Amino acid sequence: MEFMDILKPGLKAEAATLVTEENPAPAWGSGGLPVFAPPAMIALMEKAAHVSVEPLLPEGWSTVGTEVNIKHLSATPLGVKVSAQAELLGIEGRALSFRVEAFDEAGKIGEGSHSRFIIESEKFMSRAEGKRAKKE
Repeated sequence: MEFMDILKPGLKAEAATLVTEENPAPAWGSGGLPVFAPPAMIALMEKAAHVSVEPLLPEGWSTVGTEVNIKHLSATPLGVKVSAQAELLGIEGRALSFRVEAFDEAGKIGEGSHSRFIIESEKFMSRAEGKRAKKE
């Protein structure tokens, strides 16, 4: 399947969340202070990238994250809204590259790059489940 016909560089999406007791550093095991956890910020960035392309893919296809290269620039306390933006920069076969950024009410809190890969969902899950069967 040729995905260049479906997806175009420049495609953008956003995802947002509120910093609550569910996503500070202690809840994610990434620190001891009650500020937005870097892994939570990365997950929000991945979500923005995922939702930018998912609705355009044919039924039975999805994407999985394969690489993140992120800088966490500023702490965000509890009760503050955080948003992440993703822009599709390139498509090479089924490999997708994104620029990602995160912001809170005071400004930019993170930036970097993220890669995703387009997969056939059923085939992907079959392989993943096969690993469990080999372990048992």
